[in-house]
Amino acid sequence: MSHSFDMYQTLGIATVVLLFGTWLRNKVGILRKFCIPAPVVGGLLYALLMVVLYAAAGIEFEYDDTIKNICMVVFFTSVGFQANVKILKEGGLSLLIFLGIVIGLIFAQNGLALGIAKLIGVDLKVGLSTGSIPMIGGHGTAGAFGPILEDFGFAGATTVCTAAATFGLVAGSLMGGPVAQHLIRKKNLMDTEISEDAEALAAEEMKHHHEPGKYAAATYQLAIAMGLGTVISWLLSLTGMTFPVYIGAMIVAAVMRNIGEHSRRIHIQMGEINDLGGIALSLFLGIAMITLKLWQLAELALPLVILLVAQTVLMFVFARYVVFILMGRDYDAAVLSAGICGFGMGATPNAMANMQAVTEKYRPSVKAYLLVPIVGSMFADFLNSLVITMFINMV
Repeated sequence: MSHSFDMYQTLGIATVVLLFGTWLRNKVGILRKFCIPAPVVGGLLYALLMVVLYAAAGIEFEYDDTIKNICMVVFFTSVGFQANVKILKEGGLSLLIFLGIVIGLIFAQNGLALGIAKLIGVDLKVGLSTGSIPMIGGHGTAGAFGPILEDFGFAGATTVCTAAATFGLVAGSLMGGPVAQHLIRKKNLMDTEISEDAEALAAEEMKHHHEPGKYAAATYQLAIAMGLGTVISWLLSLTGMTFPVYIGAMIVAAVMRNIGEHSRRIHIQMGEINDLGGIALSLFLGIAMITLKLWQLAELALPLVILLVAQTVLMFVFARYVVFILMGRDYDAAVLSAGICGFGMGATPNAMANMQAVTEKYRPSVKAYLLVPIVGSMFADFLNSLVITMFINMV
């Protein structure tokens, strides 16, 4: 038995779940201790309740995710407004290093998937269905490449890719906060001094005032960037390459921010834009979590469970040792470790939620908040598609 909720009902349910997750996170110390995002807390409990209803009575709900997509674009537009050229210049080398790390992760995920698949004697295409397609790629890439694997003879590839992406979404969200928490405490990173450059950049971004009367102007600026962004996205699509729907809005927002910074004729309401972006992120994750169908994971055969567990172990080791060490062994590196767990096993919004949970408890990380959205949204999907295509041709 199935019942559908329209977009308004979906938004209402997601908001209640989000508020419940916030309340529960405030009440249960271990959730705060390990920096588990509130949308994940409430959303996972809701998803488990749906599993019980599905198993006991065959009840299944369908949701209209229109508002989820709008919230995603609003959030990434707010991220685009953070692209201050002055800060990007400071993060140039770090950006290249982090991009190289992500490329290494893409190859590692696919290499591990093929290696484990060969070891346990399953079709290599089954292995690829648990590699970077659902991990770095998330549900979007899973939906795009699943049919391609089916064309190559793997029946049900789309379902397996989607289920693996669901697993990654949950695992990455649960892992990120604890990884950063462990690093910060073990390495006493809160006792270390912030570098002079990082302190100046943090001050630059934190100086923005929050005034109730300015939220309307901030909303208008977001709307203008989103509207003009559709034109940029259309122009980019003419190249024949596939870009995320929000990429045009991010570009326009970045241009607006830097015109404002350098001309002093446009005042960008950064404090209010950041607040609105944070609200959009929470709602996006709330809707994404309530739409999870965890019973899809129960239908996975044992080999697929082994493959997914292997990806989880890889992500932990990669975040704990590779990302933390190569990005400088400091507080920013710990926050980046939480972030890569999010988009390395799910999606960039999950990465941002992981980092948000950590920085709310400790202190802001300007470097992490710049590098993860830029690499995760602008480069990762494009590079991942190229590498996936190469691996598919190999098998």
